[in-house]
Amino acid sequence: MIYDFDTPVDRRDTNSLKWNVKENELPMWVADMDFKAAPEILDVIQARAAHGVFGYTEIPDAWYEAYIGWWESRHGFRMEKDWLIFCTGIVPAISSMVRKLTTPAEKVLVQTPVYNIFFNSIRNNGRQVLESPLVYDGETYHMDFADLEEKLADPQTSLMILCNPQNPAGNLWDRDTLARIGDLCKKYHVTMISDEIHCDLTAPGCEYVPFASVSDTCREISVTCLAPTKTFNLAGLQTAAVSVPDAALRHKVWRGLNTDEVAEPNAFAVDAAVAAFTKGAPWLDELRVYIEKNKETVAEYAAEHIPQLHVVPSKATYLMWLDCGAWVNVDLAKFIREKTGLYVSSGSAYGGNGSQFLRMNVACPRKQVLDGLRRLEAGLMELGVF
Repeated sequence: MIYDFDTPVDRRDTNSLKWNVKENELPMWVADMDFKAAPEILDVIQARAAHGVFGYTEIPDAWYEAYIGWWESRHGFRMEKDWLIFCTGIVPAISSMVRKLTTPAEKVLVQTPVYNIFFNSIRNNGRQVLESPLVYDGETYHMDFADLEEKLADPQTSLMILCNPQNPAGNLWDRDTLARIGDLCKKYHVTMISDEIHCDLTAPGCEYVPFASVSDTCREISVTCLAPTKTFNLAGLQTAAVSVPDAALRHKVWRGLNTDEVAEPNAFAVDAAVAAFTKGAPWLDELRVYIEKNKETVAEYAAEHIPQLHVVPSKATYLMWLDCGAWVNVDLAKFIREKTGLYVSSGSAYGGNGSQFLRMNVACPRKQVLDGLRRLEAGLMELGVF
């Protein structure tokens, strides 16, 4: 490997949300990586910092070309320049679109378990969360189309938020599945927001399908949320985009983002995104291999040491969805943190059947993954279920 993912980076005392924990604690919860950004990106940021003047920033053609070129070369989908709008982050954009595209008390559909901050964007803006639970067969998840159609048909349902790829379980939705969702949304006049922030973090040899690439229908009814932030560990730089092919829908989204003042870049946001999408591919290819090995490490360790724990197979994200059904009578995340210092996310935050799961972030050096697994094993052993 050219790039180093094994050397730990000390993130304590850096105002890190993830690492603002007790000295003995190991945080493997929130979805940012413990790896330095690609050196090709760091070089560009350092050059921008060396300039020394950080005034208001415009969006240059290079930013549009970087997004267009990346999605065409990596994902086989050609976007147009007019479709793209800069935003400071996907969550601010989703909250803005919830306000702009729906009215108070209307319903916004999500398929649970799902990224928990979607709930905040809906409820905090006076809308109702409408859950269409994914079906768990004891191994993985699939969609319940009968339930989905029933809830899309509700006249109060005006918006759907799709996680593609799915967080937390790492599903890659296939073309037929996405086309079927698009057809149902159009039938019942529901606008789609497709959050595709994890799209580049797939297992080697696996590819995600952009929702808007599937059909004319999917393209016309949807807004796609895009960013280099998860892929290249740049969340703190506040740089993202939405892609809106339909002109009328795009105007509404553009007005919402500008009204909410989340459409202007900071001095590093543009340069970092351009560098990521034009220079970051070799780093990303090695990262995907490394993360896949970390996932294999989790599965192998669980099979050998914690056989009652089911690791849900994942083809995307760097998150592991751990079925802890044998220990559902306790607040498992809290218990494990108190007893071992391992800080993982409680699955109950993600809705659906999440209460029997833990979410573990394995985007960290392998030594840290093994430390986390030993702590997890120790915590579960103390519960006496082995």
